[in-house]
Amino acid sequence: MMGRPKITVVGAGNVGGTTAQRLAEKDIYDVVLVDITEGMPQGKALDISQAGPVCGYSTRVVGTNGYDETAGSSVAVITSGIPRKPGMSRDELLSTNAKIVKSVVSQLVARSPDIILILVTNPLDAMVHVARLVSGLPKSRIIGMGGILDSARMRAFIAAELNVPGPDVQAMVLGGHGDTMVPLPRYTTVKGKPVSDLMPKDKLDAIIQRTRDGGAEIVGLLKTGSAFYAPSASAVDMVEAIHKDEKRVMPCSVLCEGEYGLKNVIVGVPVKIGRGGVEQIVEYELTVHERAALEASANAVRELCAAVDRLMA
Repeated sequence: MMGRPKITVVGAGNVGGTTAQRLAEKDIYDVVLVDITEGMPQGKALDISQAGPVCGYSTRVVGTNGYDETAGSSVAVITSGIPRKPGMSRDELLSTNAKIVKSVVSQLVARSPDIILILVTNPLDAMVHVARLVSGLPKSRIIGMGGILDSARMRAFIAAELNVPGPDVQAMVLGGHGDTMVPLPRYTTVKGKPVSDLMPKDKLDAIIQRTRDGGAEIVGLLKTGSAFYAPSASAVDMVEAIHKDEKRVMPCSVLCEGEYGLKNVIVGVPVKIGRGGVEQIVEYELTVHERAALEASANAVRELCAAVDRLMA
């Protein structure tokens, strides 16, 4: 059992708890679940461990209220923060979650200097910015999980509409994780066929709008809480791509320094993920409209990050 990579999940709520469960089920990691609520991460860790004999895994899962157990982590998935309530804009989350992420990141990096951080806390792109300011880590090791989730939602809607298996649908969604996201139908395919050949434009436009509203739709239905099954699956997909050194191209929020004509802004773009984190930003050919939409999305993120800078000054 020696030599398993240690993955820390910070925040033991629905997203964090489910992320820990999915990681445990892979049976190749040690998992540490951190939360400030006494007893909660310990209880969830015990529960996940006790499912092991039934589900066929022997993952060591530790729950803790501190950070010493996280020492030597290769990856941390940060889900901590207050969730979005119905009617609350992502921006209203900003000041509380910036403070939480700032504290979490400094605690993690102090104990695991080689760590790769996967941010899930909203507003996502702004939290990647906070992690960059606080951690001193290279940009390749600070990654926001937004585009994979947005793409997964779009893939699920297309699969349901066309009555095909979800994994057969590939989709690419760029931009900020929020109302300004930029789905790219031209790079969205079913078994290699462009989706625009398979459904009328109005159907596709409706799916794109539903993807944009994907998080809010679930918040509205649940009434008390937000999505966690698909977000946790998306975060674990990133952990797997890193640990298996897959070099897979996935849409993630990272710092752009000239790519897509975007200077010094964190935004969702296609990146190659491997053992080193973000190993390359992959530049797709964009139309004038797509480029303009991405620029608008980047500007919305810039405003959020400027607000963060004021709050943290």
